[in-house]
Amino acid sequence: MNGTPAPASVRRRTALLAPAVALGLAGAGATTSPAVASAPAAGGRSTAVVVPRARAADWSPVTPAKWAFTGRDVVLVERGDPPVGPRRPFEYATVARGPALASFHLTAEVRIDEPVARTDRDVVLVWNHTSPTRFHYAHLSQDNTIYPHNGIFRVDDADRVRIDDQWDGTVGAPPAIDDTDWHRVLLSVDVRSGRIAVRLDGAREPLLTATDRTFTGGRVGFGSFDNHGRVRGLLALGTVAA
Repeated sequence: MNGTPAPASVRRRTALLAPAVALGLAGAGATTSPAVASAPAAGGRSTAVVVPRARAADWSPVTPAKWAFTGRDVVLVERGDPPVGPRRPFEYATVARGPALASFHLTAEVRIDEPVARTDRDVVLVWNHTSPTRFHYAHLSQDNTIYPHNGIFRVDDADRVRIDDQWDGTVGAPPAIDDTDWHRVLLSVDVRSGRIAVRLDGAREPLLTATDRTFTGGRVGFGSFDNHGRVRGLLALGTVAA
């Protein structure tokens, strides 16, 4: 897109995303699904397909030494260190290839590499990243019983704040990942309405939903709050951020 024909491999992967996009738009109705269908035309913004390779040049980690790039997987090989400042994920890498995005659909396969005996294990998807202290993230965990686990969060120059609809003050959505298998994630974001939805493994219903219009675009990424894991096949289709 953006005037340059996409390589055949990207066209194939974009075609694979199409059913997930349709699913994200259908969902369970307007109350739980982000309305992203008309976003590419909004405000005359151009559209883009962001497809980072599993190479160091395509990613911008917080701590490069903690990452490995195999050509297929992007791997957080060790736990991050608590950052100075607001409470937020310890270690992540944002996508440096392609433009920052506003509204988008993102699909990827993720895996938690920690043993299941560790109950706080997690990976996170990052979006709207414009600085180390301004972004959204989805925390995908096998624990759903405490505030910082298994939810959608905002970091806005202050400690992370939970914003998902599923958290009732005691328990949240069902655990996202409770094994060491690969899981396909579909993240849908509409910056105009603020609607956010996270689906796993082809589910029609979102596991996590939220509404937040604090940010209007930024970089996407992957990481962990304080564990380690990996991502592969990340592809984001959406509008270029202003």
